Amino acid sequence: MLEQFTTRRIFLQKGMTLLAATSTIPTFLDETVLAVASADDVHRTQQPTGEDGKVLVVVQLSGGNDGLSTVIPYADDNYHRLRPVIGHDAGTVHKIDDYVGLHPNLGPVADLIQKGKAAVVQGVGYPNPNRSHFRSMDIWQSARPEQQIETSGWLGRYFDNTCVGCDPKVGMAIGQQLPLAMQGDRVMPLAFERPEAFRYNGPDKDRYQKLNFEAVNVPPASGKPDLPRVRGQTTKTAITPAGELDFLHRTAMDAQLSSDKVLQIMRQYQTSSQYPPGEFGQGLRTVAAMIRGGLPTRVYYVSLGGFDTHANQRNRHDQLMKQFAMGIQAFWKDMEDQKNDQRVLMMTFSEFGRRVAQNASNGTDHGTAAPMFLFGSSVKAGLIGRYPSLADLDQGDLKFTTDFRSVYASILQSWLDAPSKPVLGHQFPTLPIVWV
Repeated sequence: MLEQFTTRRIFLQKGMTLLAATSTIPTFLDETVLAVASADDVHRTQQPTGEDGKVLVVVQLSGGNDGLSTVIPYADDNYHRLRPVIGHDAGTVHKIDDYVGLHPNLGPVADLIQKGKAAVVQGVGYPNPNRSHFRSMDIWQSARPEQQIETSGWLGRYFDNTCVGCDPKVGMAIGQQLPLAMQGDRVMPLAFERPEAFRYNGPDKDRYQKLNFEAVNVPPASGKPDLPRVRGQTTKTAITPAGELDFLHRTAMDAQLSSDKVLQIMRQYQTSSQYPPGEFGQGLRTVAAMIRGGLPTRVYYVSLGGFDTHANQRNRHDQLMKQFAMGIQAFWKDMEDQKNDQRVLMMTFSEFGRRVAQNASNGTDHGTAAPMFLFGSSVKAGLIGRYPSLADLDQGDLKFTTDFRSVYASILQSWLDAPSKPVLGHQFPTLPIVWV
């Protein structure tokens, strides 16, 4: 019996991602997973919900964003000396204070800071930094630098600790694969590149649809009620192979119905915001639409890639900063128009920063500490933490001043209302990032 319960839980927790990622259910899953427990075993309710509660949006800047060209120490002579070609003149940056300012193309972000809706966490990193894209990204996403192989992420463990039995839409990642950060051991959120890809198109689709909507008025020949045939209704009954298969069909159909809702939301969504073309802009637009549509999702995840700027960095990074700023501007205009800006927090991160000195190809190589952005009407705006010294370097790299796990702990405790120690393994100092 234990094996049966485990099988069913695995289907609930892992199967939804499978449905979202593929166009059909494999035959072995569709036909042979019959020995499962009754529908009473798992109550898929989500508490709290992102439908009208707090929402977190994570933006991953993939490739190692150059923090020194994003939040620029324009008043530091070392900056201009070490970056004679790719550095930005003091007169072109959007000044935050008398030492640092934002990239010339980050005007919309500077405006949000001025309006009290954005903050910069300075010098974020971790001890003994790793400069491999893959390893450092795993560290940031798992929040466990000490473990070489990790199977769960910090947000996945948040789901595990607070959302077991939740609607699978508790977390959504826009992309082909679910990032490690979102993967839990017991809860597996959804990932899809386009809303139309998030649907079930299995061999018995019509039957699945019928099972979700037919009433329970006709008892079986035994006169005893079979497993419930109305989604959400539960009855304690004897387990039968037919009933178990019906339950799996209903579970599979949940993904179909969720897909239909997401597609309906996207088709009906209208906005005056001008999102930039490309996957990043469309990903943010999809997230805005789903927030407006009242989905129960608590965490959304989108990515912007291309930051591995080893050569000719200036033009490429300038374009990325413009694309980033346009997406941020459009998204937060959407949130304000929806009147959802008070309950949405956005966090950005990259797997590492870049080295302080430009290289021979007018680019930058893999480095260490870099800034993180926080956006939202509940954010304590401005600068958080201390900018790393450009005169006291570690073999050419910045020394971090803020541990990234302190940012995570602050978000978990102050925004997601969850204890951070079970998620992060230790109690890290928190930062004053939001108004509570």
